[in-house]
Amino acid sequence: MSDDVTPSTPPTPPPGPWWSRADADQWGAPAESPTAPYGETTAFGTQPYGSAPYGATTQNAPYAGTPTAPLWGAPAPTGAPAWGYPTDSIGGPARAAAPKRAGLAAAIGTSLAVALVAGGGAGYVAGRHSGTGSLTDPSASLGTGASTSSSLNRAPDSVAGIAARVLQSVVNISVSSPSGNGTGSGVVIRSDGYVLTNNHVVDAVGAVVTVSFNGAESVEVPASIVGRDPDTDLAVIKVRTTGKLVPAALGQSRSLVVGDPVVAIGSPLGLAGTVTTGIISALNRTVNVPGESGARTPLFNAIQTDAAINPGNSGGALVDAKGQVIGINSAIATLGSGGIGTDAQSGSIGVGFAIPIDEARSVAEELIRTGTATHPAIGVQALTSTQNGHTGALVRAVISGAPAQQAGIAPGDIITAVDGTTVHSVDELIIAIREHKIGQTVTLTYYRNGQKQTAKVTLEDNKGN
Repeated sequence: MSDDVTPSTPPTPPPGPWWSRADADQWGAPAESPTAPYGETTAFGTQPYGSAPYGATTQNAPYAGTPTAPLWGAPAPTGAPAWGYPTDSIGGPARAAAPKRAGLAAAIGTSLAVALVAGGGAGYVAGRHSGTGSLTDPSASLGTGASTSSSLNRAPDSVAGIAARVLQSVVNISVSSPSGNGTGSGVVIRSDGYVLTNNHVVDAVGAVVTVSFNGAESVEVPASIVGRDPDTDLAVIKVRTTGKLVPAALGQSRSLVVGDPVVAIGSPLGLAGTVTTGIISALNRTVNVPGESGARTPLFNAIQTDAAINPGNSGGALVDAKGQVIGINSAIATLGSGGIGTDAQSGSIGVGFAIPIDEARSVAEELIRTGTATHPAIGVQALTSTQNGHTGALVRAVISGAPAQQAGIAPGDIITAVDGTTVHSVDELIIAIREHKIGQTVTLTYYRNGQKQTAKVTLEDNKGN
């Protein structure tokens, strides 16, 4: 994707629900136009997230922070950016991680005020002195309660049993930088200190990262950023400690079905060790979340859940009934007013999103091995369209020297399948391409002037152009 794209001015946001990151400082920011500018999505993959902090997540917005604004990268003038970024963005969820900038601190570090409702004091005083006799009983006793002889142990597959096992593998992440402070969550993936989290939790410029563990929140341990992948909003940090950490058990997101019970664990609003429960509400969601530069980036194949996810949950664990991590909580949908800033933030409405662990695992492995992540792409700018009765990804432009150009793909072609898998949109094209590896050859089915044709394309890294 080119770096010289001039962002377009975002239009007035439409009414309705807003998506924001779970920890983003941009909660309530208006979404951009349904057609994502060049810097957003294209056929190659997904836009990079950028380095702006996030503190919230929402549907169609990768994170719980800004309503309906893409989370990754900056918007392009028109159409979708080259290399697999869809042009037609959907209002997106906000991220659920801690904000990076000053606004982020407000999203995650919000203080909680507790107040008692007054109204019964005067009546109580009047009754006590009404002359009808004493209202107290010096010998009052309510007993000792139920029998305490039973064991406090809980069944391993109960929520309490799952929480007891997983809490030790979920950490609290604090980030300070010249632009502000923020907090988020992370999941221990190796005993030697590697922790998986969201990119938007740690992408502030000049970020100083520290980690604390559940049950020992007052002890902060320094951590270093191993690598970040804005395209998937994932990052790996390493805790600088000589002790052994307890890694979480990683499951398989491909085996999930709608209705499966799940447990979300993280540090919403800085409240470490918070556990919430729910079910998988939907699978394979594509949501556009706000990015650091105001653009929106698509989050693909997202797991939707009604388990409460709030700012600060970003980077935390979504686990199944076996206590295995099946997703990384990243974004939430909110019903904000559409304003920009922390005043527009709101909490969980039961629509949260997590990155599937199958994708997160492969990205984390690559980040640990090399410090960077790569994604296959074909090198086109496209948008979802229907022509001559065929719906798919309409090629707007082809990157010079990219695989698509070498295979003979041209502007005006409408791609409808990858290796026989039908694609009805740019998002589906990106997903189909990402299921392959760089260097593999795929067969594209496309229509040109109403005539069906095929071409073999060898996938390359989307950061190559």
